[in-house]
Amino acid sequence: MTLSRADHFAEAWITSWNAHDLDAILSHYDDEVTLTSPNVIRRLGYENGTVMGKAALRPYFELALASQPKLRFRLMRLYHGVNSLCLEYERHDGRRGAEMMEFSADGQVTRVVAHYAAF
Repeated sequence: MTLSRADHFAEAWITSWNAHDLDAILSHYDDEVTLTSPNVIRRLGYENGTVMGKAALRPYFELALASQPKLRFRLMRLYHGVNSLCLEYERHDGRRGAEMMEFSADGQVTRVVAHYAAF
């Protein structure tokens, strides 16, 4: 993944979340995506912390947006890798997170591992 491609993705990802545009958010993800997050355990009660597939991601993201109507992200730092990147961001409430994302050959996110700063 080039730095330019990573920058473009990060900007589009942040913009779609800040707009609370669920379809735009989901447009970044592959149909077979897996997302692992401590919030999956907390919000959905899934012991393994993983949502599998875009169809399951939609209601999870709907819940996130509904429970956080003021949710906004500010990109803090972007790390790019080989077919992957890591976005570090700050939320509207000052909490920080980082999401490592892996991409398919066609540029869709296939795997996400989310991390959050302890408060």
